[in-house]
Order: sequence, then C-alpha cells, then structure tokens
Amino acid sequence: MENKKKEEIQSQYRKKKRQKYLVILGSVLLLLFLSIFFTTLGAADTSIGDILKAIVHGITLGSGNVSQKDKIILLLRLPRVAMAVCGGFGLAIAGTAMQAVTRNPLVSPFTIGVSNAAAFGASLTIVFGIGLFSSTQFGIVLNAFLWAIGCMMLVYLISSKVGLNPSSIVLTGIALNYFFSACTSTIEFFASEHKLAAVVQWAFGSVNGSEWKEVWTVFFVVTICAVQLFLYTPSMNIISTGDDEVAQSLGIQPERVRIRVCILAVLATASVISFTGVIGFVGLAGPHIARMIIGSDHRYLFLFSGVIGSLLILIADTIGRLILAPVIVPVGIVISFLGVPIFINLILSQKRGRI
Repeated sequence: MENKKKEEIQSQYRKKKRQKYLVILGSVLLLLFLSIFFTTLGAADTSIGDILKAIVHGITLGSGNVSQKDKIILLLRLPRVAMAVCGGFGLAIAGTAMQAVTRNPLVSPFTIGVSNAAAFGASLTIVFGIGLFSSTQFGIVLNAFLWAIGCMMLVYLISSKVGLNPSSIVLTGIALNYFFSACTSTIEFFASEHKLAAVVQWAFGSVNGSEWKEVWTVFFVVTICAVQLFLYTPSMNIISTGDDEVAQSLGIQPERVRIRVCILAVLATASVISFTGVIGFVGLAGPHIARMIIGSDHRYLFLFSGVIGSLLILIADTIGRLILAPVIVPVGIVISFLGVPIFINLILSQKRGRI
C-alpha cells in the first residue's frame, strides 16, 4: 500500500514535470511564430516567405547587396523584433532572480533604482554633455550603463552596513530610485526644449531604430547573465521559500548568493535599458504572470518568465507601431496599458481559484 502511494506520487510529479516542459516549449514556439509574423506587419506588408527570402539573401549576398524590400526587413524590422525579444527576456529574468533572493514579489530592477539611475546618466549626457564620449550616441548608452551599475554599487555599499538582508536591499533601492528620479526631473527642468524632448523620448523606452550591433551586444550580455543566473536556481528555490537560517543549514550562503544574483540581474538590465531606454513594467509583471501559469519552481519559472517578458515587449511594440501608424507609440507606454489589465486579471483569476 505504501509503495503504491509512493508510485502514485512519483507518477503525478512526472506528469506535472512533463506539463511544465510542454508549456515552456509551447511558449517558445509561440514566441518564434509571433516574431516572424510581426516582422511581416508594417507600412509595406510582406509575407512570411518574403522574410525567409530576405534572410537567405542577407546571408548569401550581404545586407548591402539586396533589394530595398529586403533591406527594410533585414535592417529595420528584424533588429527591432530581435531587440524586443532579447530585451524582454533580460528584464524578466532579472526581475525573477531579484524577487527570489529578496523574497519580495514587488521587487524588480526598476524598483531598486537601476532604471532611474540609467535615465539620470543618459540625461546628464544629453543635456549637459557630462560623461564619457558625451558627443556621441554611444556616449549616451555607455553613461546610462555606468550609472545603472553605479546604482547597484551604492545599494551594495549602503545595505552592507546593516547586513545584506532582503529588507535593507529593497529599502535602499527604493530610496535611490526616488533620488535618481528627482535628479532626472531637475535636469529636465533646466533643459532646453530640444534636449528635453530627447530626454523624455529616451525615458519612454523604445526598440525603434535598433541596429544589429546593439542587438548582438544585448544578446551577448543577457545570455552570459542568464546562464550564470540559471546555475543559482536551486539556491533561489531555497532562499525564496525560507529565511536565511534555513538556507545556511542547507549549506547555502544567502548573502553571497544574494549579491551575486543581484549583480548579474543588474548587468542584464543595464545592458537592455542602455539601448532601449526605461521599460519598467516587464521585470515586475513578467515573473508574476509566469509564476501564476507554471508555478514557483525556479528551474522552470526562470526560463518561462524570460519568454513571457519577450512576448510582452514584442506584442506591445507591434501594437505601438500599428495602432496610430505612421506615428510610433513607444513600447514603454504601450506595455503599461497592455500589461496592467492582464496583470490585474491574472491576480483576480488566481483569487477566484481559476488558475
């Protein structure tokens, strides 16, 4: 009788495991399909066949020797879609990791000040020309990245004075978030009309105008951070469900794991927002949506939340391109309008027991 019950439990576990793998596989296939399909949409509609032909021509002939139609696909649409996918994935996995190690469902790279620090760095460069390579577009990206990393260093230095516990990290991050937001607002107050428009446009968040070199940079950094973070998913499971004493009793050093995970999450976030501008909703909502669908086991949640983040930005960017065409609505605005109702509906559905 006892063996039969044990076999039944193991069978149910294997079944749930297969279901989670199928959900992840299905979401990846959906992301791939939508990436190709959304590339066909625009002022000049194209077919999926045109997309595939353009890719083949780009590989065989080079992007400089293809037709004008192929150039639109290869140099405008595909980089934009690729940046949306990479950016959404990076922001969502960063949010998942930070929520796990801080045991706080309201934490994301945005809430601990990283995004506003990047906005402050970009604003300094745009308005006052302060920073490295300040006269170039690369300088805006670089200084936004450096200030984002600097914010994480400040969070570490301040919170380490009272111990790297979840509450100290979150409270320090929130304080710096408001501080950098106030600094950016002050810069905007003194900026000329032209430079103010550039700062506001950057703060909206957009994947418009993405180039392949930017996409490959984000892909490279996010991939390295994602692989490293995935190795910490067993530790995330333990830290997120118990206190530090429990983790220590199981041979885990929570403070060390916490700071390493936060650094990797911030690196992934900074690499994305330095090119796209501030996109704040994905790192918070993506993990929650994924958790409601697939559960809290970070071995599955981590990858799935990244795919959800990619889908959120991809869909939001496509709506922003088409809803008021030829005017392009920045993805940071659209994703708030799109994501908040979905997020609230999922919370209410969970409350009613439908999820």
